[in-house]
Amino acid sequence: MSDARHVGPRRDALCAAAVRALTGDPALHYRGGRLFRHLRPVALHAPHLRADARIGDLASSRGAADAAALRLLHSDDVLHRRFAMDEPLERLVFELLEQLRCETLVPPGMRGVARNLRHRFDTWSRACHRAGLLDSEVGLLIYTVAQMAASRLSGQPVLEETEGLIEATRAVLAPRLGVALAGLRRQRADQSAYAMHAREIAHCIGAMVRDVRHALAETNASLDDDEHEAARTMLGTWFDTDEEDGFDAPTLAASGESRVRATTGAGYRVFTTRYDTVIHPAARIRPELLREYRERLDELVTARHLNVARLARILQTALAVPIRDGWSFSEEEGRIDGRRLAQLVTSPDERRLFRLERERPRADCAVSFLIDCSGSMKAHIEAVAVMVDVLVRALDMAGVATEVLGFTTGAWNGGRAKLDWLASGRPAHPGRLNEQCRLIFKDADSSWRAARGAIAGLFKADLFREGIDGEAIDWACERLCARGDVRRVLVVISDGSPMDSATSQANDAFYLDQHLREVVARHEAARDVEVLGLGVGLDLSPFYRHNLGLDLSVPPDMTLFARLAAWLGARRRGGM
Repeated sequence: MSDARHVGPRRDALCAAAVRALTGDPALHYRGGRLFRHLRPVALHAPHLRADARIGDLASSRGAADAAALRLLHSDDVLHRRFAMDEPLERLVFELLEQLRCETLVPPGMRGVARNLRHRFDTWSRACHRAGLLDSEVGLLIYTVAQMAASRLSGQPVLEETEGLIEATRAVLAPRLGVALAGLRRQRADQSAYAMHAREIAHCIGAMVRDVRHALAETNASLDDDEHEAARTMLGTWFDTDEEDGFDAPTLAASGESRVRATTGAGYRVFTTRYDTVIHPAARIRPELLREYRERLDELVTARHLNVARLARILQTALAVPIRDGWSFSEEEGRIDGRRLAQLVTSPDERRLFRLERERPRADCAVSFLIDCSGSMKAHIEAVAVMVDVLVRALDMAGVATEVLGFTTGAWNGGRAKLDWLASGRPAHPGRLNEQCRLIFKDADSSWRAARGAIAGLFKADLFREGIDGEAIDWACERLCARGDVRRVLVVISDGSPMDSATSQANDAFYLDQHLREVVARHEAARDVEVLGLGVGLDLSPFYRHNLGLDLSVPPDMTLFARLAAWLGARRRGGM
């Protein structure tokens, strides 16, 4: 498209138009790739439609929109809840089967919709395979059920790319599920009758998974630690729905358009940068106190019994890209090796006349964690510190460069910048009106071991004041762009919208919000840094196209870290 910064909004508008046309509901719209009715997100729990599995291409986005519309059209939510299962895994399977039922009810003549639906499901299937989700027995089981049900309902073959992989599991499942699967196809126009067959399948799969878990528990002593941890990680990756008791979504961050910017037509302004600072918090903390902070962080990490080496391998696989590493000779296919053409004359049956270019995976990547050090984040800082410390340590083991940065203000309510504004006669619309304070807990050239004490500086409570997100993101991106890594990822960890009371009072409540959205859109358009929003108990989709909401009221475990690794590893450049 002519202006890449508008690709996301244009795609959202196109998908929303398709959903409204199919459903006739004018209140439906997309925001950040997520479907809303008025201001509330529409719950879509089938695995191939969930936000974590979003794919960047337009056909896949259209497929998700068409699937959502068919679900709204053909599924009675009250009836669905009455039949829904309580056990999380069984409910996940039941949700999948109900979604697949609705996707078979495409109106006659809408072959484009049918193509979009198939493309979406196949893209999700390939993503599962390439992300390694089929490496565990349970992951393969759930994937096989999805493929079998989709094939039986649509009459189309299973994905050819993974057909051989699922064949043995399909042979085991066919005798157990054959009657119920036939019932799904026969009753797909009757939701109540269909639900009975779907419940039978979900219950059967739940029982099989419980047997696998029981077997793992019984053989725990004889299993290799990494194998057992891998199985537990895969279970969590598949079954962590993030939504307990009715699949409630995280609270959506409030935001809006700046009235001042709209009225004046002016861009983002900064009243003064005179008092802005960049500091290393560890240098301002007494060594004895910093050691206490580190001991406290070590105790929190140890209590979680995390397998950091396993996480490092997961991250290395997720972030690796193929790097050319010479040639492999005497191959039976590839490029002709001119040095061996004489053998074709002397040995006509010789086939090893080719060479192939060798590739090896390498994590040529830099990841920067930018932590919102506003006052409200103090309540979450223990969990955030554990999460960041473990990720940095694992990424360091995986050969990935990391930075740990933070942003806050030098004072509450404007500080010296506001005093200068008052002294100058309070000119209208001054723009940002506080002292920007940027924090470096770990730079990219330091190893985790060298910076482990400095990372514990996150526990220093008086760092946390107010937050000016947009400028901080620009600063963190500049630091990443100064490096030569192939891929640069910035993870912004925040629990709310930008907030600086002096700036809001002198301008308007959404002045900083609009600037944050503009900064993120600019970097998406430039494709220089992948900016990801990690919301602490909050849905940050109004600000970040690529975002993930976390509930850190429960301490981080391997399930959470596996999910974060998959999220970080997703290649998003094609969708920007």
